[in-house]
Parts: sequence; C-alpha cells; structure tokens
Amino acid sequence: MSHAMKLEGPFAIEDAAGRAALCGRLRVEAPVVFLPGLRLRVEGEGGTLAADSVDTHHLGWLPRGSYRVRAFLPGTLGAGAYRFSVEAHHREALADATAARLEGGFSLAGTAAAPGDAIAWTVETVAPGVAVENLSWKRGHADWFFRHFDHASATAVSYLLADSPKLKGRILDVGCGDGITALGVALRTGCEELVAIDPFRGFDRLPEILAANHLPADTIPKRVRFLGEDANFLPFADDSFDVVISWAAVEHFAGGYLQALREMKRVLKPDGLLFIHPGLYYCNAGHHLAEYCAEPFFHLRKTREQIREIVFTAKANYEDRAGETPTPAQHWQWFNELNPITVTRFEQELRALEFEPWRVAIRTEGMVEYTPETLAFPMQDLAINEIYVSCINRKKRK
Repeated sequence: MSHAMKLEGPFAIEDAAGRAALCGRLRVEAPVVFLPGLRLRVEGEGGTLAADSVDTHHLGWLPRGSYRVRAFLPGTLGAGAYRFSVEAHHREALADATAARLEGGFSLAGTAAAPGDAIAWTVETVAPGVAVENLSWKRGHADWFFRHFDHASATAVSYLLADSPKLKGRILDVGCGDGITALGVALRTGCEELVAIDPFRGFDRLPEILAANHLPADTIPKRVRFLGEDANFLPFADDSFDVVISWAAVEHFAGGYLQALREMKRVLKPDGLLFIHPGLYYCNAGHHLAEYCAEPFFHLRKTREQIREIVFTAKANYEDRAGETPTPAQHWQWFNELNPITVTRFEQELRALEFEPWRVAIRTEGMVEYTPETLAFPMQDLAINEIYVSCINRKKRK
C-alpha cells in the first residue's frame, strides 16, 4: 500500500446546508500525487449496498497538504444505522495505487436529503495550504504550466506511449526547455532515471516555477538529472535508454534536426520507444510569432522584411511562459532558425531511420481559406496543426 496519502479520522456525518454529508480529512504526504480520488461503500442495517466505488470529480493532482473531503449522501438513504469504508487512491508508477483505507459507522435520523442516486464529493484545502482552485489543472490550456506539467506529460506517457512498462526504465528528454514536461513524465512513470537535456538551460528556473505553482522544492526527485547538452552530440553510450521523448523541440534545433534524430536512435535500445512532437512550420501557428500578429498564415503571406517589421514594432501580446518573457530579438532569431517541418517529410525521415510507427495523433485546423499567397502550399501542410508520434526503434541487436 502506498504511503503517499492517508485518511485522517474520524469520518462523521455533518449537516451541510440541509444535506447529510460524511466528512473527514485526506492528508497528502508525498510532494505531489496524480489523479487522487476516493471511493466510498455504505451498507445499511438490512445489508443494502448504498454506493460502491464512487470516485471524486476529476482532480488532476494535489500537492502536499491537508484536505477536507465531503461525501454528500444520496436521498435514497433513509433513517437507520450504516457501516462505511472510505478508500483513497491515486496514480503511481503507471498504475492505480490504494493509499489508505478507513472504516466506521454512522446513523441517520431521516433521509440524507441530497438529490440524485449518486454520492457527490467536494474537496477543499485546509489552511495554510493552497486552495484547490489555484492549481494548474483548474486553469486549463491557457496556462503554460498546465500545458506542460499536466497535458504534455500525460499525452506522452499515457496517450502515445500507452503507459508502456518501458517507461519504468531510463528515459531521455531531448530539448527539455524549462523541464516542466520532463518532471511531469518522471513523476507519472516512477522511472528508474530521467535525463533531460537542453543547451539553453531553461531548466535552471524549474525550482522557481514549481514554487509559483504551489509545489514544494522536493518535488524534483533525485532520479531526475538536467544537463546542458546538445542534441546533435549526445554524451551517452549506445543503447542507453528505454524511452526517448522530445516535445516541441526539434523544430528549434539550429541547422536541422536529422543528426539529432540519428543520435536519439543511437542511444535508444533496440525496440525502445520514441515519442516526438515536432512543430509544423506551415500550419497557422508554425511561425511561433502569434504574440505579434493574429493574421492567419502571415509568415507564408509576407516577406521576411515585413515579418521582421512586425516583430520589432508591433505591441506584443505576450503569452504566459511561466515567468519568462523573450525579447523581440530572441523571437526573430528563433523564427529564422525554425526547421520547415511537414508531416509527409517527417514521416519519411523517421521511416528511413527505421523508426517503426506505433501510434499517431493529429490535430487539424477547423477551416483553411486559401489566399493568392498560400495557393502553392499543399492542403495537408496548412490544415494540420499538430502531430504526436510514437515509434518503436527497429534496430538490430548487437
């Protein structure tokens, strides 16, 4: 049984706005737990089962702290004595883990008076902890930390890599940026080791970013290492890793990315897994300059001189980047370094390196309206916004 969470009794019946609720506390002992939930089983005097395996509303994750939980009981419960068991669970090392269990009894003088046939849960933070409403998974995709710690890591681990047992081994993150996604992957998988590299060392800010998002400093486990290495010259032996991931990075590798793909293949074990999410240059957001101009496909419709003028003169509507604000000069440099990746070409390159496609997910534009300047571009290049790919490394065993 996991010791990441514990239930703090007693759980007792309270009257909450005229509704009977079974109330108690949940204590998170680990720095963070993913997808925490509660199950409640209630049996009456006649052996009637009132509820079984009822989960809380979706909780993305909870940081270390104490939480008040209420289970509003359904109106189908009448007066009488009842026995109950409460079970706390969460997601740990790619599997559901039961963290704690507590049993007890209660009596009702009348009906529970809650509408519906299901138990309704609420979870509230106990002071001085951070309110649940202020956590990233409550803010959604507009929030940088959510997009990387919650969405990106879960997309790579569970959606594209299907919670593969290989994720429990050694993982390499190539082009990790500020390290948020790499940390999310490590925490979700419980991997033996995760090494994350980026020559620009944005990960040096990770402790500051975690503090701003209500996670304690010890959230970064010792099995995670961040190195300022170049993807083109990975300082690791052949067949060193079980999984290699790269999220929204290869489009930024100055001078191209084929050498980096070759290096990823070299350090990845035979039949190891590759997850890669490349930025697509010809899509509407492929320029990475949306903060300066909202005109559709303006990077394909305007000259370089016109684009440069926009970047250096327009009033930027900067997006959230977990506290980082790049300058127009940096944006202009990054734009000029972008690799013009297309889905067709990228697939050909992966197959040529004997990466066998396993899973692929594609997100498309709702509608593309051609203009004279974009008529020469293939439909799929303009219409495909994002591609997520997982592959099996089919290289010969030594």
